[in-house]
Amino acid sequence: MGAGKTTLGRKLALRLSREFVDTDHEIEARSGASVATIFELEGEEGFRRRESKLLLQVMQGGHQVVTTGGGAPVTPENRPVIAKGFVIYLQAEPKQLWQRLRMDQSRPLLSQSSDPRATLEKLYAERDPIYRQLANCIVTSTRGSMGQVLAQIEQELRQAGLVGLEQTMISQAGRDPALG
Repeated sequence: MGAGKTTLGRKLALRLSREFVDTDHEIEARSGASVATIFELEGEEGFRRRESKLLLQVMQGGHQVVTTGGGAPVTPENRPVIAKGFVIYLQAEPKQLWQRLRMDQSRPLLSQSSDPRATLEKLYAERDPIYRQLANCIVTSTRGSMGQVLAQIEQELRQAGLVGLEQTMISQAGRDPALG
């Protein structure tokens, strides 16, 4: 939560000419309700059921960039589904995440908490080991510009044989100068 998954995922998909799927946004589009509303009406359990069902469908596709909500990997049934792809853990420390999220009221797990900062730290402590175990690579999303983080991700994908040098060169030539 707050590590930059959606923003970086969208930019990466554009740079690699791949389809982009954000599971939270897709759930909202299919249900006609925001994640916060789903949490309010169905609770976290109801949202997680929707998320798991969607993940099964999405991960059958190929050549796409998929971002999930931070809780998706926590559900044990989702882990083998997520592991079908090349998993990138965008790591950021709770202190940095808090700076990004402290005014954000759209995060149900934080906005429904009496102590959102403590909740964020607790979620990080619980989720970090799961993310590390599932990840094919770990990229710190708070070091450097967005362009530098994207370049590091592209390098990891290239080393894994998932992106060719030619494709990376094309994406670098067509990159957004504002990204650095």
